[in-house]
Formats: sequence, structure tokens, C-alpha cells
Amino acid sequence: MDRMVLRDDQWARMAPLLPGKVGDPGRSAADNRLFLEAVLWIVRVGAPWRDLPEYFGHWNSVFQRFRRWVRSSVFDQIFEALSQDADFESVIVDGTIVRVHQHGTGASGGTQNQAIGRSRGGLTTKIVALVDALGNLVRFVLLPGQRHDSVGVAPLLTELDFAALLADKAFDSDGFRTELADRGAMAVIPPKANRAIRIPYDVEMYKWRHLVENFFCKLKEFRRIATRYDKTDESFKAMIHLVGSVLATR
Repeated sequence: MDRMVLRDDQWARMAPLLPGKVGDPGRSAADNRLFLEAVLWIVRVGAPWRDLPEYFGHWNSVFQRFRRWVRSSVFDQIFEALSQDADFESVIVDGTIVRVHQHGTGASGGTQNQAIGRSRGGLTTKIVALVDALGNLVRFVLLPGQRHDSVGVAPLLTELDFAALLADKAFDSDGFRTELADRGAMAVIPPKANRAIRIPYDVEMYKWRHLVENFFCKLKEFRRIATRYDKTDESFKAMIHLVGSVLATR
């Protein structure tokens, strides 16, 4: 159980960011830490909500509270507050695919509205993430699995100031290179093999692209993210934001 719960120093950074503190409107929450650790247990283990250990409270009460926090963007706000000291000497972008479990379908409006698509692996969701020069998550977007990674780049870069962007050759396009040049950022992107004229890039700097792969490996240690069980994209996003917050405080 120890590896599923928060250390005291992690909790000290998160506690002031949560609703229900003394002084907040409404009833004060005496069990914010227990609730957050309950959600973290679900994300880490990948278990159904009904299998939540009784120690954390009744599973449905915890689930309903989780949904309230999701609708109020609490997990998004926690992550945003804990990731404000990003190192923008460079940023790295890449995408990864997660398979969608059969229990992750059935949301109102259909899977097409929940960032779920069909690719060679069946029903999948794509996480396109931007990490900083230290490999820490800055932002991410969810796409249906069959969409190209480059579709999600624009919202990741909005209002960010960075010196260089590292990406693999899937992001090699004239339009994207022009956009980076207009921003005054260096494109560290190897050219595709079918380019008539080879475009040089900083090979030594490109070696640091492994940091985004390392991030995805850490993210997928949490089994409810390695496989998607959540019907709604907002719940899946909340779980990624929670894991991002935990990783940011390690």
C-alpha cells in the first residue's frame, strides 16, 4: 500500500490546492488526503471502483466525489499549480497510444466524442504530451487513436516561450518548421527520408528526446492509464493530471 499513498512532503504541497480547506465556502473536508490516496490507488492498480478497499470508504461515495472534482476541474488546477516551474530551454513533444478496455466505451454521445478511435490495435486513445527540458509534463491533449500526432501540437504550444522543440520525424513538415521559425525557436527534428533536400538538425541535442519516452514509461506504470477504463475523456484527463502532479512532486 505504501507505494500507492502520498509522502508527507508531497501532501504538504498538494493540500493547500484542494477544495474544502478551512476558510473555503461550505463544509470543511477532513479527509482530503484519504480521498486523494483512494483515487491514486485506483489509478495505480487499474482496479474497478467497486474493488476499492474499505479502508478508503464506500466505493460509490469516493467515485461520486471524484466525478464532482472532475467536473470542477480540481485535478487540472492541482497539476497547473505544481508544474509552474517548467524549464523551457527546450520542449519535447510526442504521442503514445493506449488501448481502450471494453468498459471504457458507452459514454453518452458515443466514443467519437470521448477521444476514442479505431486503429490497428482496436479501440484506442492517443496521448500527445509536451514535456520540458527536464522531462516533466507541461501539457497534453487526448486524440482518437487513429489521428496523427501533429494534430494535437497547436494547443500544446499556445502562449509558451521556448528556445527549441525536439520531436521525431513524424512532426517533420514545412508548415510546422515555419511556425517554429516564426516563434524564434529552433526545430530539432530529423527530416523524413523522402525529402528531396536534407534539412540539418542538432544531432546531439536530439539525443535528449528520450526524456519524453521516459515520461510515458513513468505514466504507464499507473495501470489505469496504460489501459483506458474511463468512459469519458474528462475523467481520463483527470487521472493523467493526478499522476502528473504526483510525478511533479517526486
